[in-house]
Amino acid sequence: MHTQTRLHHGGVTRHVGPPRHVRIAAHAELISLVVMLANLFTVHLEPVSSLMGPTHGCAYLFVVIATWRLEEATTAAKLLAVVPGAGGLLALRRLGTAEPGRAQPKEVIPS
Repeated sequence: MHTQTRLHHGGVTRHVGPPRHVRIAAHAELISLVVMLANLFTVHLEPVSSLMGPTHGCAYLFVVIATWRLEEATTAAKLLAVVPGAGGLLALRRLGTAEPGRAQPKEVIPS
């Protein structure tokens, strides 16, 4: 489980958020899509297409599988992860927010 730590009134506050590997893959998914589309609509270089196509596909599959394996992922986050292109970032946004009416998950570790 990914945690972000910071000092808080003499103790340590841990914020639970999306794991780092999911964040990296979600950004790789979107960036590779942008590069592929830019290449398609401009010079259409074959080596760029050959590199970015599989990169985008792997990042997409990684985001979908990793999100579905997360215990804290809601059904909405899992469904958003399936959306091609920006689904990874949408799922990250959903994973990073608390459900309405529930407190943000925090754990305070006394020092």
